[in-house]
Amino acid sequence: MESTPAPAFPSLVSAVWLASALSQPDVVVLDCSWYLPSSGRDAEAEYRLAHIPGAVRFDLDEQSDRTSDLPHMLPTADQFAAALERIGVRPDDRVICYDGSGVNLSAARVWWMFRVFGHRQVAVLDGGFAAWTDATRPVQRGAVQRQSTGYPVPTLDAALVRARADLAAMVAGQAPGQVVDCRPAQRFNSQVDEPRSGVGRGHIPGSRNAPFTLFTDPATGLMKGPAELRSLLVGQGLDADEPLVALCGSGTSACVLALAVEVIRERGGRPTGPPVAIYDGSWSEWGRSGG
Repeated sequence: MESTPAPAFPSLVSAVWLASALSQPDVVVLDCSWYLPSSGRDAEAEYRLAHIPGAVRFDLDEQSDRTSDLPHMLPTADQFAAALERIGVRPDDRVICYDGSGVNLSAARVWWMFRVFGHRQVAVLDGGFAAWTDATRPVQRGAVQRQSTGYPVPTLDAALVRARADLAAMVAGQAPGQVVDCRPAQRFNSQVDEPRSGVGRGHIPGSRNAPFTLFTDPATGLMKGPAELRSLLVGQGLDADEPLVALCGSGTSACVLALAVEVIRERGGRPTGPPVAIYDGSWSEWGRSGG
């Protein structure tokens, strides 16, 4: 089975940890907030109104492949390196990703992107922006700009990404693995329309549904513990110790499942195992008209 090296840095850090490390020069905080247009929220405006001191804005739409007709597709390695150079991230920095959703909606996607391109010292802030502000910690207004610095072009870790052809082979029984759809159950079960035009209802044959919101405590926004996370996956007919391929609407919230599996391994005493791969095109590709 495929495996990637166990990270030298935890995948999830607490607000207490971040408060103690915030002044260290190699700690870079990224506000990765992103919301569907139907949410009525403006991530950029919210960032400028209040963010963790020193946090740089990471615009998920801008840092995706803008030449693709699919949303949030991975940029090329050159594009990713150029983006990190512009926002002042260095190869040895410890990067902390957060968002304001309360369910890691987009922070996990940016965490996964860094891992795909080999930057292993990257973590998600447990509980996101709310966990920071709940303890009346200071916030900053306006935009932060770090000094631009060089970032070498990385190599993509192919074990973490899947394409439509890979999923088709799994559906046909020609490749092993468990396919997990992290969209809400109503969308998975064809009860409501998709939020994007031209994308039909339904799900990939044989896939299991594990909505990404299951993995966080709704009262606190904190990720659930490893035992509960594992139990949740078992309840959906999934095994965290076997290869998993996750998808959602656009490959964003599916990364919460990848984060949850890393938490199971790091905090549950099993530090290695097959990585969770993300079907980057996700349902936006599989379910689109004529797709």
